Amino acid sequence: MEFFSHFFAFIIVLSSIQMALGDSGTIGVNYGRVANNLPSPPQVVQLLKAQGLTKVKLYDSDSTVLTAFSGSGISVTVALPNEQLSSAAASQSYTDNWVQTNIIPYYPKTLIDAIAVGNEVFVDPKNTTVYLVPAMKNVYASLSKFGVASNIKVCSPLALSALQSSYPSSSGSFKSDLIEPVIKPMLSFLKQTDSYLMVNAYPFFAYIANTDTISLDYAMFRDNTGVTDPKNGLVYKSLLEAQIDAVFAAMNALGFNDLKMVVSETGWPSNGDENEVGATPANAAAYNGNLVRRVLTGSGTPLRPDQPLNVYLFALFNENQKTGPTSERNYGLFYPNEKKVYDIPLTLEGLKNQPTMNNGSKNQVPAAAAPRPSGNVSVGNSAQTWCVANGKAGEKKLQDALDYACGEGGADCRPIQEGATCYDPNTLEAHASYAFNSYYQKNARTSGACDFGGAAYLVTQSPKFGSCEFPTGY
Repeated sequence: MEFFSHFFAFIIVLSSIQMALGDSGTIGVNYGRVANNLPSPPQVVQLLKAQGLTKVKLYDSDSTVLTAFSGSGISVTVALPNEQLSSAAASQSYTDNWVQTNIIPYYPKTLIDAIAVGNEVFVDPKNTTVYLVPAMKNVYASLSKFGVASNIKVCSPLALSALQSSYPSSSGSFKSDLIEPVIKPMLSFLKQTDSYLMVNAYPFFAYIANTDTISLDYAMFRDNTGVTDPKNGLVYKSLLEAQIDAVFAAMNALGFNDLKMVVSETGWPSNGDENEVGATPANAAAYNGNLVRRVLTGSGTPLRPDQPLNVYLFALFNENQKTGPTSERNYGLFYPNEKKVYDIPLTLEGLKNQPTMNNGSKNQVPAAAAPRPSGNVSVGNSAQTWCVANGKAGEKKLQDALDYACGEGGADCRPIQEGATCYDPNTLEAHASYAFNSYYQKNARTSGACDFGGAAYLVTQSPKFGSCEFPTGY
């Protein structure tokens, strides 16, 4: 009898441990390659294994990279880029060929577990939104044709700018012009295929735009009084969780209460321009380090406490060929020489040996973060200034900067979509000028917000591109 008592006690303890482990989330990393000095893919695989990372997300389906991950035991999310969406939407024969070329030769030795169809499509300046759901459906049909659809999920990362409202979190809602054409069909597809919503969420952007109202501790997962949602009384101790729950609330409002979510990108830069307050190695270490601890040892968010947080950090390396502000080239956990930019644990085992980066060890942001005017133009005060494209920068640099502004930069690029008020003149310089100015105005006309690696400059007279009116503030 004593044996059975001990046995059942053991079973209860084991079950409790399994339940506790089941409540914790996972940490992966985004492996971007917009650089000319990165280690080879086989070296990258060894680096990931040495760090104990078992999940990686790519931005393409490069054969050399997929071959390197063969037999590694690391789960891989591959991507079908935005520029292929129209072809993928138009024909299943296209996606059949894509799957046959980019998935079947590598799977299952390379553990491909998801395909990200497009990336932040709703802010793509090339207006690819209409192709998204048809492309996702064709990719899924092709996976089914080859008998692998049950093991490889089809999804698509959204930017937080897809939300019309995000504060308070309980008021989260998607932009009204996206709901019927694409949001509802996409969420229905994800639910039908037992997939999940991918969301790119960056508290850094919200923080630098609202340093007067958002505390650094709240952005960093450090001790703080929290923010109470006035509508449901839930208390938020971190900005990321508030952002995630705003998306959950937006899905709930459309009747998708049980759809799961993966944070496909989040991170904090270790360096930035003068106006990018808080972009320091200490803050990057605090954000990512405390996030890893929160994910691996905690439960879900206040709105969905039973759903673990599954997060992909952005990014593995500093990428020296990325355009945009300085921060864009400084999100990496590692330098290209594989040295750590800062030292944080990335696994549960590693967390045991490192205390949380809390009030006792936090680093304050330098006070010298106040922006200075650029040249002779008075920036960020009552003077009206606009940001326009530098036509001499070259087509590639302009296009890359336009893609950034309309994507991660959060510029409002809807007016330059086909048929919208500022689509004409339909030139790269005109569209880039509108996007650059939107980004500049949204960032309060601060120094550094109108540069884009030399692809933009300031003017003191309102730009003239057809009948399009450029905003002077948001």
